[in-house]
Amino acid sequence: MQPLIIIIGPTAVGKSALAVELALKLNGEIISGDSVQVYKKLDIGSAKPTAAEQKGVPHHLIDFLDLTEVFTVARFQSLARELVTAIKSRGKVPIVVGGTGLYIRSILDDFTFPEEGSDIIKTKWLNYVRNHGNKELYKILMKYDPVSAEKLHSNDTTRIIRALEVFEITGKTLSEQRSYGEKNYSTLDESVVYIGLNAPREVIYQRINERCLEMVRCGIIDEVADLLREGYSPKLKSLQSIGYRHVLYYLKGMVTMDEMLRLFKRDTRRFAKRQLTWFRRDPRIRWYDILNSSISSIQNDIIDIIDTCGDFQTRVQLYNNINKW
Repeated sequence: MQPLIIIIGPTAVGKSALAVELALKLNGEIISGDSVQVYKKLDIGSAKPTAAEQKGVPHHLIDFLDLTEVFTVARFQSLARELVTAIKSRGKVPIVVGGTGLYIRSILDDFTFPEEGSDIIKTKWLNYVRNHGNKELYKILMKYDPVSAEKLHSNDTTRIIRALEVFEITGKTLSEQRSYGEKNYSTLDESVVYIGLNAPREVIYQRINERCLEMVRCGIIDEVADLLREGYSPKLKSLQSIGYRHVLYYLKGMVTMDEMLRLFKRDTRRFAKRQLTWFRRDPRIRWYDILNSSISSIQNDIIDIIDTCGDFQTRVQLYNNINKW
């Protein structure tokens, strides 16, 4: 039985490093479950793995969309499931790694995400936001679906309009529909190895603070400034993600460098907390504390978990032997 490995956890916990080492060991390919790494030119702020960090392992669903394109969970679900099938058909191991909870659930569970809505409704709200602005649109969502509104930034007009569209079409809020599905965890096939990485909160927060500083040192401000010079609108959904919107505040003169960094770190920490809240509800995840378990020990444990697939282990051993010749 060909395994499917899923690696989740909060930002900065070390998911990508583990995934790469596993892929090297098991002849695997990595599928990114990140909603920002899909975009070209968003490299530093998305913590996209560099060529050196990828170590020659094939990576999918990163660096393939223009900033102007909208990437939905429905599209991710379709592409990711196709990739899992294709990777297995090549005799390799698909390894999904990421921290976007709904993306991961869309692969594992029977979630349905209609791609098409009502063009009339969508156009109505697009016209409304042009005439009245983002904040007024956000107030309407707060009135009809405060739970969804709480999870969205007021400038994320694409998702706000989608939530209003769903409410008008179905008569139920998007949060109600998701809540029903998200509370039902299906039994996973025994070939699925679902791994979660975690650490004490202070360790995660320290890693996040250091990562934010490193992103600034590595040029995230120049990255955003270059995009603006190329003519990309600062209102693009892709530029409203954590880090990029904070740099935009700074470039617009709305905050100082110190304040930008403070907000960047704070919002990233809050994001990590939301990630953990989401994942901790899922009883199917096998958790590892990175302070108590090294990458190599977690890797070996994962291999032990899938060791019941004898024919698979034979192929892995053959692959490793070929690499030694």
